[in-house]
Amino acid sequence: MGIGERAHRRRRVSRPIAGTALLGALVAALVVVALLLGSGLFGQGLPNALREWGGPLPRVSPCTVETAHGEVGLDRAQAQRATTAVALHARGQGAPDTSDIDGAALQRLAEGAPGDAGASLACRGTPADELAEQQPAASGLTPRAERLLDEMTAVFGEQRLGGFAPGGVDHGHMPGSTHYEGRAIDIFFRPVTEEHRRQGWLLAHWLVAHADELEVQYVIFDDRVWSVHRPDGQWRQYRAPDPGNEILRHLDHVHVDVLRGGTG
Repeated sequence: MGIGERAHRRRRVSRPIAGTALLGALVAALVVVALLLGSGLFGQGLPNALREWGGPLPRVSPCTVETAHGEVGLDRAQAQRATTAVALHARGQGAPDTSDIDGAALQRLAEGAPGDAGASLACRGTPADELAEQQPAASGLTPRAERLLDEMTAVFGEQRLGGFAPGGVDHGHMPGSTHYEGRAIDIFFRPVTEEHRRQGWLLAHWLVAHADELEVQYVIFDDRVWSVHRPDGQWRQYRAPDPGNEILRHLDHVHVDVLRGGTG
C-alpha cells in the first residue's frame, strides 16, 4: 500500500469519528439546555420560543395548596371545586365531587394549618383583555361586582357586607379606593377570632380560585394581599397605612374588587 493510499484511508476513518464527536457535543448541549429550562433560569421567554421546537415542556399547576406534606398542584377547575366543596360542607350543604383531589389539600383548605388558619391556596391569574369599563348600577356596584356578589352568595349564603351602598359611597375609605367606583365589596368576620379567620380564608381562597372567571383584581385579608397582576399568583404581605388598626389591616374583613376595564 502506498503512502497516498494510506493517507486517503485515514481521512475516510476520521470523518465518522468527527461526526460522532459532533453529535455527542450536540446531545450534551441539549441536556444542558433542558436542565436550565427545568430550573427556570431563563424564565418564560426561552420556553415559549422553544415550545414548537421539540417535545412538551414540564407543566406547572396554575394553583397550589400548601399542606403539611408539601405542595399539592391543582388545575383551576379542581381549585374551584375544592374551595366550593369546603365552603358548602362548612354550611352543611351538598358539595361537588372532589374524589380526584388530594385529601390533604382538602383538609388544609377546610381547616387551615394547625392552630393558624392562613393563606394555603395560591393561583396564578390572568387579567382579562378588552373589558369594557362599567358604571355603578342602582345597587352602587358595577355589573361585574354584582355578578361577583351573586356567585359568592350562592356558595356562602347571606353575609355581613359593606363598602358599597345604593347610589355609591364617597367617604370612609382611602383616597382612590375602588369602593368609590363601585368595584369593591367588604365581607366582615367580626370579632377577630381564630374561627373567624378560618371562615375568612375559606372565602378568600374561593375568590382566588375563581378570580379569572369573575374578573377579580385584588383580594385582601388578614395582613395578606393577592393580585391578578402578579404572574406568580402568590399571596404577599399587605402593609396597612396604620399597623395598629385592625380594619386597615383587613383583619376583620375580606376585601375583594373587580377589574375596572377600559384603558384604566
